[in-house]
Amino acid sequence: MNLNGLLCAVLTVYWLVVLARALMSWFPIRPGTPVASIYVLLRDLTEPVLAPLRRVIPPVGMLDMSAFVLIIGVAILRSVVCS
Repeated sequence: MNLNGLLCAVLTVYWLVVLARALMSWFPIRPGTPVASIYVLLRDLTEPVLAPLRRVIPPVGMLDMSAFVLIIGVAILRSVVCS
């Protein structure tokens, strides 16, 4: 696997991680459950990128648009790298 293929795979996995976190944020998660552990892992992987985006992108009502912007950004970057 070359560097381009590796980067493409990493971007694909990160896109899925951000998408999973965005979807999980819509549902209540009880602390101490296996789902809560997964959510904490997803949060730890995405928060370093989402936190700066949140400072720039204001929420729309109760909806945090930063995750959607990141999903679209990673998808665009992936389409450039993987083409």
